[in-house]
Amino acid sequence: MSKVFVLGHKNPDTDSICSAIAYAELKKQLGVDAEPVRLGELNGETEYALKTFNAEVPRLIETAANEVQEVILVDHNEFQQSVSDIAQVRVLEVIDHHRIANFETSDPLYYRAEPVGCTATILNKLYKENNVEITKEVAGLMLSAIISDSLLFKSPTCTEQDVQAANELAAIAGVDANSYGLDMLKAGADLSDKTVEQLITLDAKEFQMGDYKVEIAQVNTVDTADVLKLQEELELAILNTIANKGLDLFVFVVTDILTNDSVALALGKETAAVEKAYNVTLENNTALLRGVVSRKKQVVPVLTDTLTK
Repeated sequence: MSKVFVLGHKNPDTDSICSAIAYAELKKQLGVDAEPVRLGELNGETEYALKTFNAEVPRLIETAANEVQEVILVDHNEFQQSVSDIAQVRVLEVIDHHRIANFETSDPLYYRAEPVGCTATILNKLYKENNVEITKEVAGLMLSAIISDSLLFKSPTCTEQDVQAANELAAIAGVDANSYGLDMLKAGADLSDKTVEQLITLDAKEFQMGDYKVEIAQVNTVDTADVLKLQEELELAILNTIANKGLDLFVFVVTDILTNDSVALALGKETAAVEKAYNVTLENNTALLRGVVSRKKQVVPVLTDTLTK
């Protein structure tokens, strides 16, 4: 069998990177020539996880079809979030925990989607189902992914399955999930060395919501004021992105990992959707979203419902 790329979404987060590594390792144990690759730069949180567990950083690629004929998608399925030439390769498998949208293949495939908080939780099951032992290093990466996606088990996306998997993986990795998790989240929340352009692209995803093209970016911090003091520069960068991509709405979500609240900075033609969705009034283009921490569960579905009604 020829080589297969295992890849997460553009502007990768910890789950996209760590699940790509973990699933590529499982496929290799099952006899597949699989290589984990990435579609963007690492954030501080992911760097911390990879360094802690001595993992090699996946190779950055711009296109896939020039190297492989088949790919496996983890932590995403929407084609606009994937490699630019996704239409030119065969999607062999998808392992995901998001909504299914803008997805179509010409061939049958293995598709595993579960309503859990993290792709790595599904991978933990797949290792068991295939009777493959998880190494200490891979367990640490999978644990990191779950902690990241669940905000240390505080996100509404977190399920009992995620907690159980995290506990199992922490035991294999030899770390305390809570103390390691807090250190990892704090590493990711240090945004002091990031440019404005990096802030709005570190963890950004594009969505088609009915007739509207929406991009939602999110950063975690321990003080939203530290990020919002750059609001003027952020708005210029966001407006440039809106113009270049033809977006109807850009929502920049700044999440406080200590209070579990977020501030939304919204720009574009459809900002009224944010006000309607959350029953808030944007003041100076921002609004406090109390208890909102999950883009997947608390932002994307709510905005989609609002924009498609």
